[in-house]
Amino acid sequence: MWQTGLALVAGAGAWTTWDLLRPGEATGFGGKVRAFPPEAVPETGVIEVTAARSYLVSINGETRALSRKCTHLGCGVPFCDSSGQFECPCHGSVFNRAGEYRAGPAPRGMDQHPIEIGEDGLIYIDTGTIIEGPPPGSESIDEPPSGPSCAQEAH
Repeated sequence: MWQTGLALVAGAGAWTTWDLLRPGEATGFGGKVRAFPPEAVPETGVIEVTAARSYLVSINGETRALSRKCTHLGCGVPFCDSSGQFECPCHGSVFNRAGEYRAGPAPRGMDQHPIEIGEDGLIYIDTGTIIEGPPPGSESIDEPPSGPSCAQEAH
């Protein structure tokens, strides 16, 4: 009788362990993060998706998800409203609104994440996949800085 009880406990432990360890679809950062409806992404400016550690931008009618991690040393890159650019506060790399390299020590533009529109009509950002940013010199939009940089304002 005690052997049967022990076997039942062992079986329950194995079942519970399998439920905890089996692979599942990742959600949250490192998986697919639900964001906003496509029409919420402004034609100019950006929208931050904190859970995805990224920004949504609309470039020439196409929505892109830009990683907020600088391609130089991984600092978080905020969007500067006054200049209309992304400006890394750590070492001074600058990227246009499309995430393309403009200045500084970064080796390339901001990395991107693929997006898809879900059945619920919302944008889903696949943070588990990284698309390397474009090389320096490849600007697809003609948006010069719209004002002073945030770094200049801080001094």
